[in-house]
Amino acid sequence: MKQPVRIAVTGAAGQICYSLLFRIAAGEIYGDDQPVILQMLEITPALGVLEAVKMELDDCAFPLLAGVVCTDSPAVAFKDVDAALFVGAKPRGPGMERKDLINDNGKIFSGLGQALNDNAKKDVKVLVVGNPANTNAYILKANCPDLDPRNITALTRLDHNRAESQLAAKTNSSVSDIKKMIIWGNHSTTQVPDISHCTVAGKAATGLVDTAWAQEEFIPKVAKRGAEVINARGSSSAASAGNGVIDHMATWIQGTEEGNWVSMAVPSDGSYGIEEGLIYSYPVTCKNGDYEIVKGLEINDFIKGKILDSQSELLEEREAVKDLLS
Repeated sequence: MKQPVRIAVTGAAGQICYSLLFRIAAGEIYGDDQPVILQMLEITPALGVLEAVKMELDDCAFPLLAGVVCTDSPAVAFKDVDAALFVGAKPRGPGMERKDLINDNGKIFSGLGQALNDNAKKDVKVLVVGNPANTNAYILKANCPDLDPRNITALTRLDHNRAESQLAAKTNSSVSDIKKMIIWGNHSTTQVPDISHCTVAGKAATGLVDTAWAQEEFIPKVAKRGAEVINARGSSSAASAGNGVIDHMATWIQGTEEGNWVSMAVPSDGSYGIEEGLIYSYPVTCKNGDYEIVKGLEINDFIKGKILDSQSELLEEREAVKDLLS
């Protein structure tokens, strides 16, 4: 039996985690031969609910679940972890401006970053889910000077999955037929779902749908899908967000399929004219627990303009939290 890997999960009593934790315990991130220990972090008032989640995890009798820790201490939750999933974040309240949300969550993530830096393994793989995810990840990265900055990522796999689903529906095909979808930029309404390099059952997607649909319907549909779910459900995406987390981490650890790529928000290396260091969504391939940004893709003028617009939003968000960047 392998030694267990330790996975920290913040906001562990929340709805996303209620979909996520049981799938982690079943082996869906690291594989069906890798034991895991869940180190679950919550705010103090939610520890009672978190204990109930632990009871349910225990009652499932997962063979791979080697331990569960419930805590309100970041130092305890992040101790010696191999992976850290930052799911919890302050939600946007009535009348709250995006800049207020950015500032409030920025203070939270600067503190969490310091705790992660001091307690986690130096090669810890980090995924930020709580919004604004890209900028929260940027703040986290700035407060983790001893960790590998390449390992600080944010979730756009949910957007990637949404885009694949929308294209499959439009072309009357299966999601499994869709290859090489791209989400560029920020996990916000400025994100850029791009089918320019996409194939559907081996055929170019651009030859199967008209340009007006791709630019005027598809992009805003994917970008605003979260709001559509909130309007229909009365609360944010939970199961689909949890599924995106599983997909992001499993692909990063286990690798992409041959001839395909996925979308991950990662620290920019300057590719495609994006400022180095920004947490920006790119097409990536994964192998041996690492990722590489797909280079050299031809980008048309329409997509290029939107890519730069999303960068502009991220630069504005960074300016709003500059005091939290140590």
